Amino acid sequence: MSLLYGAISSATAPAATMMVIRQYNAKGYYTKVLLGIVAIDDAWCLIIFAISFAISKSLYLHSSTNILVVFFKSIIEILGALVLGSILGFVFSYFSRFFKRHSDLEIYTLSFILLAIGIADMLHLSLLLTTMTLGIAVVNIQSTSSTFFDVLEDIESPLYLLFFVLAGANLRLSTLRHIGIIGSVYFVARIIGKVFGATLGGVLGHVKKKVRNNIGLGLLPQAGVALGVALVAKSNFPDIGNKIFTTIVATTVVYELLGPIVTKWGLKRSGEIE
Repeated sequence: MSLLYGAISSATAPAATMMVIRQYNAKGYYTKVLLGIVAIDDAWCLIIFAISFAISKSLYLHSSTNILVVFFKSIIEILGALVLGSILGFVFSYFSRFFKRHSDLEIYTLSFILLAIGIADMLHLSLLLTTMTLGIAVVNIQSTSSTFFDVLEDIESPLYLLFFVLAGANLRLSTLRHIGIIGSVYFVARIIGKVFGATLGGVLGHVKKKVRNNIGLGLLPQAGVALGVALVAKSNFPDIGNKIFTTIVATTVVYELLGPIVTKWGLKRSGEIE
C-alpha cells in the first residue's frame, strides 16, 4: 500500500497551477521553473507508478518471482510506452499534412489517440504514459502542434466531465470513515514531501533562493492523473484498492481547494505577482 500511495502522491495537477498563473498574469523566473516542473511531474508519476505497481503486484500475489526481475520488466514496459508514443507521434505528424479542415483534424486527432490506447493495451504497456509521450512527440515535432490540441477543445469539457463522473461513481461514501488515519497521514506527508523535496532539489540545482524556498508551494494540487492511477490500483487490488482510491478522491477535493491558494501565496512570496 505504501509503495502505491507514494507513487500516486508524486502527481501534480498542472491545470490548477496554470489557472492561478494566468489569473494573476504572473511572470518571471519562478513562474517559468514552476511551469516546467508541473509539465513533467505527471510523466514522472506514471514512471514511478509503473515500477511501484509491478513490485506491489508481485508482493500482493506472494509471487516467487525475483523482485529484480519484476523491476526490470516494469522498466521494459516503461521504455516500450515511451518508444511507442514517440513512433506514433512521428507517424501522426507525417500524415497530419493531408488534413486541413477543422472537422477532419478533430476526427484524425481523436482517432490517433484511440489508436495509441488500443496498441498500448494490446502490448500491455502503460496507456497514460503512451498517450502522454504521443503528445510530447507531436508538440516537439510539429511547428503547428497547437492546432491539434485546439480542435479537441470542442469535446474536451464533456470528456473531463465524464471522467470525473465515472471517478465519483467508484467512490463509496461508506468507506470514507475507514480512511481517517491513513488519509490524514497521506495528506500531511504529501505536503511535506512536495515542499521539502522541491526545496532540496532547488539546493542541489543551485537555483535562486526565492525559487527553492517557494517552488514546493505550487506543487500541491492533485487531480486527473492521480485519480487515473488510483483507478488502476482499485481494479487490480480488490482488497486494498478501494481504500487507496477513496483516500485519493477525498484528499483530491481538499488539495484542489487548498492548492490554488497556496500556489498564489508562493507566487506572491517570489515577487512575481502584485
